[in-house]
Amino acid sequence: MEIAFLMDSLESIDPYWETTSHLMYECNQRGHTVYFLEPHDVYIRDNRVVARMWNISVPPDLGLAAYWKSLIQCLKKDDLIFETLTDMDALFLRKNPPLNYQVMELLAPVNDHVFMINSTSGQILGNSKLYMLNFPEIIPQTHVSRDPIRLKKIIDEFGGAMVVKPLQRFGGEGVIKVSNRDQENLNSLINYYVNDSKRYPEREQIMVQEYVNSIKTKGDVRILLLNGEIMGAYRRTPKEGDFRTNVHAGATVHKHTVTEVEKDLCLAIKDRLIEDGLYFVGIDVIGDKLVEINCVSPGGIPRINLLDDVKLESDVVDFIERKVTE
Repeated sequence: MEIAFLMDSLESIDPYWETTSHLMYECNQRGHTVYFLEPHDVYIRDNRVVARMWNISVPPDLGLAAYWKSLIQCLKKDDLIFETLTDMDALFLRKNPPLNYQVMELLAPVNDHVFMINSTSGQILGNSKLYMLNFPEIIPQTHVSRDPIRLKKIIDEFGGAMVVKPLQRFGGEGVIKVSNRDQENLNSLINYYVNDSKRYPEREQIMVQEYVNSIKTKGDVRILLLNGEIMGAYRRTPKEGDFRTNVHAGATVHKHTVTEVEKDLCLAIKDRLIEDGLYFVGIDVIGDKLVEINCVSPGGIPRINLLDDVKLESDVVDFIERKVTE
């Protein structure tokens, strides 16, 4: 099979902890031809979607460290390949957020010819935190507005702590906890986040969400789903003095067995995810609430592999091989 990975620069990746590197390694180990490209490598030629790519296939008998070293050497060659993307069998869209909407539009005509994980239309839908509003019964109380007066009123009437989230950021960036008990700072923060110096139509919409208290003691759970089915999970607890559970923000990772409540949450979103072409996603759960759906380059495979002594990348490539041959 011919499998391409559209992603960030290879030099920026730590192969031990990146899900993408483990997926690439598994594809290479199985003898598939693997290609690498970045978002700026996609263009249109004679009405067809084309990309300049590197063939990064190397001998399949290397360990991960030696494989990655050999792979980087492939980039130093000048033998770029210019391929029509419809000639690929599968395309992994693994560029880290923020989502590049122009590239998604360029790739849209390829969806019907190449199996993509995840689909361009699905990533456009699921990229925003607003996608969770498709599941109102299982998410915390949520509000979205660009009106600072309305947002402050919501927080005042709620009475307890709430979380402010920019809609298009990731990795916990810009996520803060607020309360009506600190009015002076609250006003300043809300005004800053919506960019209230601009005209109303040009202000930023932000999400204000109920703060789930159990995060203090139990943290949250990251669950990986493949075609709607649970692959594995781990628990994350925030570092001292922080409430964010993102690993990039210093959270600690722990082994976790998925509960019946968490299984029910996964079942509630399964059909919609598959319908939208979101085959490989990571969801974040606090208690009995779904708080995040990550469909743009979701991570977690290396950590679950280490905690549970499994090899989840094998399951993903098995799934790709089945879909391509259907």
